[in-house]
Amino acid sequence: MGAIDTVEPGAVERDFSRVDRVALIAELRSILPPAALLVDHEDLKPYECDGLAAYREMPLLVALPDDETQVVAILKACRRLGVPVVARGAGTGLSGGAMPHKFGLLLSLAKFKRIIKVDPVARLAVVQPGVRNLAISEAASPYGLYYAPDPSSQIACTIGGNVAENSGGVHCLKYGLTVHNLLRVRGVTIDGEIVEIGNHALDAPGYDLLALITGSEGMLAVTTEVTVKLVPKPQLAVCLLAAFDDVAKAGNAVADVIAAGIIPAGLEMMDQGATVAVEEYVRAGYPLDAKAILLCEADGTPDEVAEEVERMKAVLGRSGATEMRVSRSEAERLRFWSGRKAAFPAAGRLSPDYYCYDGTVPRKRIAGLLEAIAELEKKYGLRCINVFHAGDGNMHPLILFDANVKGELARVEAFGAEILEMSVALGGTITGEHGVGFEKINQMCTQFRTAEIRAFHRIKAAFDPDGLLNPGKAIPTLNRCAEYGRMHVSGGQVAHPELPRF
Repeated sequence: MGAIDTVEPGAVERDFSRVDRVALIAELRSILPPAALLVDHEDLKPYECDGLAAYREMPLLVALPDDETQVVAILKACRRLGVPVVARGAGTGLSGGAMPHKFGLLLSLAKFKRIIKVDPVARLAVVQPGVRNLAISEAASPYGLYYAPDPSSQIACTIGGNVAENSGGVHCLKYGLTVHNLLRVRGVTIDGEIVEIGNHALDAPGYDLLALITGSEGMLAVTTEVTVKLVPKPQLAVCLLAAFDDVAKAGNAVADVIAAGIIPAGLEMMDQGATVAVEEYVRAGYPLDAKAILLCEADGTPDEVAEEVERMKAVLGRSGATEMRVSRSEAERLRFWSGRKAAFPAAGRLSPDYYCYDGTVPRKRIAGLLEAIAELEKKYGLRCINVFHAGDGNMHPLILFDANVKGELARVEAFGAEILEMSVALGGTITGEHGVGFEKINQMCTQFRTAEIRAFHRIKAAFDPDGLLNPGKAIPTLNRCAEYGRMHVSGGQVAHPELPRF
């Protein structure tokens, strides 16, 4: 690693335009079999974006290594040749974190999909980064265990990507984000050095580098192995659906539940636009006349669940719930959740395109942000439906638009930027679980001061002194922040770097 105090990075964007593609191909062909190196346009095309499809870039090359030894050799070659590297898992990310660099290598970990070990006694699983989130729970199920973080994309997203973005899910309120469910991450630095961060014990001496690497968006190392915690399946889980005739009441009810000392396994909120969309899609049984609904899950022993449900019903009743339903079977519980899990695809049925944002606010500010979003809909002439992890204030506004209409994407970007910056103003943050990536790079300038941005760049330089791992993501340059500040003063907005769109 580089020395943390010898570099003053982050002032300007690096120029990678002189990367020697011919030399890189020659190096990689000495490391990989022919089928594991993609060089032709039609083979590179599927990798031009991740789940944030509004922005696209063709990679210079794509490598698909089979093992860690190949990853080490690839990274050493890229460091020697000065080639940017973007690591990619399943490509389900929603912030452009895995969008390629046009002068760089896209390093796919798709072949790293082996579950190395499930240890039911130690309650852990050792897996490669290409293993799907849901596959871990499926492997642990015979032992009465599962992996708790459950992003909506869990059927497809990979654990390596979850580590990169510090993913959450509907049960993150009680069971935590990815960072709370990891024991160890093994990876490779840009120098080709293998590092192991964390261990299988409950604690480790020294700095908490496991928390640093989790959510680092592929900017510090390339993950090759992950050890996750497993937790026992609860004896019983029950979902309480509460309907409200006012969005503000529903938002305030979330804060009331937590203030009462109740920590549900999941606490989600959907506004009327979202419930109508998903009801037409999956028939979850939602009350369509409600302005908003809450999904509150209790899990544990039957006695614990019964007590918690009664406590939640009492709080929600005082908070103005007009209707409450408690799932009477596991099938009904899953049906209640099916609507929330299907919110994103359901939005796709309402509009040619939608853009999902990811701001987070204190729970007591949820109602205020929702009311502000309604005003922004009028300002920008765009419709927005809202679903979110209400328990921790993580909002997912889905702005509906048509990319074929000139100027609509620019309006969406401005709409979303206001939501994110309003989240900061309300005491929150610009992201809860989707990461910063390429998408929120401007809003990092709002969230953090110059000294903090400098500190981020110094940490990056300690791992990656030449700035080759996922450049242009997560941390803005100081020049960019200065320009963003000037544009704010003049009432304008800094555009994202010019990229192919849709």
